[in-house]
Amino acid sequence: MTLRTYAVGDIHGQLARLDQAHARIAADRALTGDAEAPVIHLGDLVDRGPDSAGVIARIRGGIAAGEPWAAVKGNHDRMFLGWLADPWSRDPGLDADLGWLHPRLGSDATLASYGIRAPGDRPVPQVHAEALAAVPQEDRDWLASRPAHIRRGELLLVHAGIRPGVPLDQQTETDRVWIRKPFLEDPRDHGFLVVHGHTALDRACHHGNRVNLDGGAGYGRALVCAVFEGRDCWLLTDAGREPLPAP
Repeated sequence: MTLRTYAVGDIHGQLARLDQAHARIAADRALTGDAEAPVIHLGDLVDRGPDSAGVIARIRGGIAAGEPWAAVKGNHDRMFLGWLADPWSRDPGLDADLGWLHPRLGSDATLASYGIRAPGDRPVPQVHAEALAAVPQEDRDWLASRPAHIRRGELLLVHAGIRPGVPLDQQTETDRVWIRKPFLEDPRDHGFLVVHGHTALDRACHHGNRVNLDGGAGYGRALVCAVFEGRDCWLLTDAGREPLPAP
């Protein structure tokens, strides 16, 4: 039996676009009669967009209500958690001169979604104390418990990718939420189709051994959602399915 799986690319606080993606998935479910196929969100729920808190609440609440949803951890999700645990910490995947509060990472939008304003204009300890009071422990615990990848049939769903040639049980979380060049430039078949985000494109792309679904929602572009049947992929649009063939 061919497994059907839905996937949603990097969300980055774009709650309205997430709801639109879920509506497209619901329309596809109605056509196929399949209410059970899971929806896997590929991480980076937070930063840059206007409602990171709302995105976490929507996905966490849907799962709690019995929706067949799941989410893997992204590097921005992990940076957010790391900063909440220690505001002076630096994620090992991040450039040495950056911290989560750096403007290019979009943390100010995440904090604003929890009601915390102007983090760059005030002392870090003050902002951190406000964040600890504002971000529900339930959000933190839920985000921390997200897996680094999900294996489903012929697919491996992960935020950034994998370290080629390394068995899955030996992959580090840092690789799975941060890796780029060694994974993106490797043409080999990994034994499964890797479905990932992390590296923003103008549109989704099928490379044969991997599918990148990061359409750049964090930069104001599209939030991509797709459906897979085995290793076959279709993008979901307002007009229905659009094939995304392998090269």
